Amino acid sequence: MSVPTYTASGAKATTAAKLSKEIFDVNVTNHELLKQAYDTYLSNGRDNLAVVKTRGLVRGGGKKPWKQKGTGRARFGSSRNPIWRGGGIVFGPTGEENYTKKLSTTSKRVALRQALSLANSDDKIMVIDKLVSKEGKTADFAKLMTKLGAVRKTLVIVDDKTPELVRASQNLQEVNLVNAQYLNVYDLLNAHHIVITTDALKSVETWLGGTK
Repeated sequence: MSVPTYTASGAKATTAAKLSKEIFDVNVTNHELLKQAYDTYLSNGRDNLAVVKTRGLVRGGGKKPWKQKGTGRARFGSSRNPIWRGGGIVFGPTGEENYTKKLSTTSKRVALRQALSLANSDDKIMVIDKLVSKEGKTADFAKLMTKLGAVRKTLVIVDDKTPELVRASQNLQEVNLVNAQYLNVYDLLNAHHIVITTDALKSVETWLGGTK
């Protein structure tokens, strides 16, 4: 199986790149593992910032609202009781919750193969010989992406994430530059176009294919 290949200047090459069937042509019978890997990525990147105040942390409420007996009303010891407006929160987030999830290495690799296979079946993958940006200019990088036809949510996979490439792509909202060794299901499923360099393709096939 082969996909379109382009030169470093964006011109279409005469020969097409061959993809491994064990990685890019997997039969995806269901999406359960993909969803699990997708949720795991989001959970592990979640910031645990939500914190509420319990009745002991809310300011005020030191004085008993009214005397214990004789008023005909329910007894209360503090206006910061959780059932009062402005009172403390019961069973709210404390900032110490652990939202991380674990996925085995084997499952991660299978999920990546499935995501790459789905992307290949939708003709989202294109291979570029080299991706070099000596000056790190955003305009030149944008022109190259336009020439490749990658104008919407493009995932660019490289083997070496150089500072020049980062500087050239970081201001492009529709471009996401990723190192091959940090490839994940979330980026693959959300990409409309996937541009991968020849060296990165070899790294991915070595990693997911189990070859030495």
